[in-house]
Amino acid sequence: MEMLDLFLQTFSSVSLLGTIMILLLFYLVSTFSFTSQEDKKEPPGPRPLPLLGNLLQLDLKRPYETLLKFSKKYGSVFTIYMGPKKVVVLAGYKTVKEALVNHAEEFGERAEMQIMKDVSQGHGVLWSNGESWKEMRRFALTNLRDYGMGKKACEDKICEESQQLTEVFKKFKGTSFDMTQPINYAVSNIICSMVYGSRFEYDDPEFTSLVDRTNKYTLLVGSPSIQVYNQFPWIGRWIANRKLFHKLYEANKKMNLELVRRLKETLNPQMCRGFVDAFLVRKQHLEKSEITNSHFHNENLLMTVIQLFGAGTETTSTTIRWGLLFMTKYPKIQDQVQEELSRVIGSRQVQVEDRKNLPFTDAVIHETQRLANISPMSLPHKTSQDVTFQGYFIKKGTTVYPLLTSVLYDESEWEKPYSFYPAHFLDKDGKFVKRDAFLPFSAGRRICLGESLARMELFIFFTTLLQHFRFTPPPGVSEDELDLTAHMGLSLSPSPHKLCAVPCM
Repeated sequence: MEMLDLFLQTFSSVSLLGTIMILLLFYLVSTFSFTSQEDKKEPPGPRPLPLLGNLLQLDLKRPYETLLKFSKKYGSVFTIYMGPKKVVVLAGYKTVKEALVNHAEEFGERAEMQIMKDVSQGHGVLWSNGESWKEMRRFALTNLRDYGMGKKACEDKICEESQQLTEVFKKFKGTSFDMTQPINYAVSNIICSMVYGSRFEYDDPEFTSLVDRTNKYTLLVGSPSIQVYNQFPWIGRWIANRKLFHKLYEANKKMNLELVRRLKETLNPQMCRGFVDAFLVRKQHLEKSEITNSHFHNENLLMTVIQLFGAGTETTSTTIRWGLLFMTKYPKIQDQVQEELSRVIGSRQVQVEDRKNLPFTDAVIHETQRLANISPMSLPHKTSQDVTFQGYFIKKGTTVYPLLTSVLYDESEWEKPYSFYPAHFLDKDGKFVKRDAFLPFSAGRRICLGESLARMELFIFFTTLLQHFRFTPPPGVSEDELDLTAHMGLSLSPSPHKLCAVPCM
């Protein structure tokens, strides 16, 4: 009914004749697309309606849950129609791995959401394809590593930032507060130091507005109205969330242009401070060489910076928030983590090399990533060519959803897929074990380029906070009353909540 109400509200602003003509047009297009390729075996799926496809059958607040149910009925490779757009869904660990790893080339392109296409125009590293994507991803990986990703220099920055975050938490003196902003600021400062070459203070208004706007528009991306807009761009003028998204995004774009301008004015090619400097130096070199078809241009710089900033902030900070919420919800597990930290580390600063001596804590962090499931549908892929996969024909250019929630909750891979169960990652002797079906960063050509950075951040921030604080519910709220309902945005985040960070004596 929610979906139907949304369409009725939209169509109330359009003339009856115009509506009928549009419906007729989409009916003809949809009928053709639904009946074409009948001579080839395509993935099965629920019967679509003209124009709407299967949208009325989806819970737009949690579409991944509907897709998971469909996979039980139609199998690990099935078709749905998001409005008139055909989408193939891949479900289960074996199927997702086979597609993204064994058929990496065929399933390796990115399908753009309309709302992201509006702003990125195919530039940057996240929503691009072809040679531009290859160049930007290769350059981003190389330079993020050069500026510390996965190295001791980066570890030192994360340790310092974790101490800064600890001081912020102490100011609340054990009273309940929303931890979203300080965690966002701490995590964001790590990617800022790599991209811009410097960190920011938590009370810097430019920095805080940049982070807060990023958090707001990533939440908007998952709203039901934006999901409908992605399928029917022509209704954009009536979508309030689309207008708000563009307003927030343009403000961040303007601020990034100013940050890049400042860095350009003080650029020293012999002493690059971060990714932006390295990009500007490469761009100048290519311009001097009179290379005219370079992908190192201003649009790619701006979009890559915005995307690195957003991805480097939102996903890791969201996972940390889930981790603290789980510790509060399950105090006995928090007891075990803190006992291990006290026994192995004591009061000194945790280092990455300590991970091997903290198997239970490591298992808890991995289980947080698995159960939090922050990217349940991954980002949409697209087939680069016609492909026959598991006996089904999938046409070139088809949007593909690797349903990561079906991997992380795969009942054939996990003993207790819907429970917080750190033993998933421990053997009978209590030693940490890797699990093949642990794919929170996706896999294949489009695997998260910041995986090593995120793993380091999660470990150091989480352990440092658990060393210093006992996390409890607000006064008058029991652990059982804590809400674990996820809020759908570009990723799954906890519903708004407050916790107490009680200093450990």
